[in-house]
Amino acid sequence: MTVRLTTQVLHLLAVMLEEPEGEWYGLELFRVTGIKPGTGYPILQRLLRAEWVERREEPIDPRVEGRPARALYRFTPGGRLHAEDAVKGHLTSLAQKGRLKKARVQPA
Repeated sequence: MTVRLTTQVLHLLAVMLEEPEGEWYGLELFRVTGIKPGTGYPILQRLLRAEWVERREEPIDPRVEGRPARALYRFTPGGRLHAEDAVKGHLTSLAQKGRLKKARVQPA
């Protein structure tokens, strides 16, 4: 399945790549990225369907912790590679556009 690489998707992937072996819970990702949960959870669902990330429940006793278990997200091995390629490709594209703009605005 192809993932539509919007700015928000790329931002979320870039944050997850800061700790590529880590596990993230949704609200933590949204706090760091500034993405609202109403936008972020559908992004995570698309990444799950595309098998870029996997999800598991936090292994806690909700009665002891006084809160429900969190859903934790982490990259699949293939998903991490896809994310690295996507973010790297986007940054390369931005750099090339920046070079083109500089070339056009040079004084004659």
